[in-house]
Amino acid sequence: MDLYFSCSLTGGRNDQPAYAAMVAYLQTLGHLVLTAHLASEAAMAADGEQTPEAVFERDTAWLRRCDAVVAEVSTPSHGVGFEVAYALERGKPVLCLAREGVRVSKMLTGIRGAGFDFRTYRTQVEAHAHLESFLARY
Repeated sequence: MDLYFSCSLTGGRNDQPAYAAMVAYLQTLGHLVLTAHLASEAAMAADGEQTPEAVFERDTAWLRRCDAVVAEVSTPSHGVGFEVAYALERGKPVLCLAREGVRVSKMLTGIRGAGFDFRTYRTQVEAHAHLESFLARY
């Protein structure tokens, strides 16, 4: 599958190692992660040369192209919220993952409906199990 991985950039990068582990795992399962660069330590620098308009056009094109979205939502992010809503409006399946114990917006945790799943995890092994379970449905 072609996947869009969404995570915080400007909101904070404390969870970057978790992002990297999730993207690497998705790739080992054979998925193409269109936004794999977001999981790297250099993600901010990689997009630094891009205008906001270019990033918007590129990312919304990837969202339209992808088969599903995986969003790590432990760190609040305007961009991630936008990407989740954009994907859902286009009928894309979305999995939101958050570390157990963090506060996540009720706008995300309150979503009900086919194609949306919200899960918490304590370990990367648990996060990987959620990824596999979600992707097996699509």
